[in-house]
Amino acid sequence: MTTGLLEPPEPRRRIRVWLGEHVIVDHVAEAATADRFEQAMRHSYARLRITNDPLPTSPDTSVVPPR
Repeated sequence: MTTGLLEPPEPRRRIRVWLGEHVIVDHVAEAATADRFEQAMRHSYARLRITNDPLPTSPDTSVVPPR
């Protein structure tokens, strides 16, 4: 049965791999898969800085890259 209410979107995260000040990998995923992706990037790019930041739930096209 549907209540007619929209469910809140699943939290999304943005994982980036940095080479100095340059982003060489930029990936957005749901929280569950973002952690696995971050660990894979840490394994592949052990010496580079890796960030895993939350994305805002409101659509802000300046923050969320287009698909």
